[in-house]
Amino acid sequence: MKKLVSFLTIVLLAAISATAQTPQGVIDKCLSSLGKGAVSASYSVAGQGATSGTIVLSGKKFRMISPQLKCWYDGKTMWTYSQATGEVNITTPTAADLAMTNPYAIAQSYKQSFTMSKGTSAGGAYTIKMAPKKKSNIKELTLTINTKSYRITKVQFLMTNKSKTTITVSNYKTGVKTDAKTFKFDKSFVPKGTPVVDLR
Repeated sequence: MKKLVSFLTIVLLAAISATAQTPQGVIDKCLSSLGKGAVSASYSVAGQGATSGTIVLSGKKFRMISPQLKCWYDGKTMWTYSQATGEVNITTPTAADLAMTNPYAIAQSYKQSFTMSKGTSAGGAYTIKMAPKKKSNIKELTLTINTKSYRITKVQFLMTNKSKTTITVSNYKTGVKTDAKTFKFDKSFVPKGTPVVDLR
């Protein structure tokens, strides 16, 4: 009987500990789950148009490659190629720009750029609702983070025009080899002669 009581106590304490985690604590664990090296993953976007591709992450730097969109960010400057426009745009992105491109940019800048309204845990996932602190086209976003791996599996955006966009992330791989060039524009990824427009 004592063993049963002890076991139930441990289970209860574990459950209390899991549910007592703050949204901030969950996001901090999410960021630490990436480790110090580079990570790659697959992603898909659904909403106004659909696409899928791969992303490589290293700290605040990232590279996203899909047939419709290619993006490089070196921590300061972003190069974005859109198949629709047929050109590469160079920009210094805002927090909202980064959020719409890289799900982890949301987690990395949550203290400075977003306000958390609610966090819940169910079905093996943490769900955290957030809103931009500054005026933005994003009205609200929802982060879904796996309770075991603490990695982002989904981000849902509700825009001010009431449209919705969902980014799903999967197939994480660690120990990916990168160098400084990985996160800077590489013309070999776009059609020859593609114009490059500096919008900074």
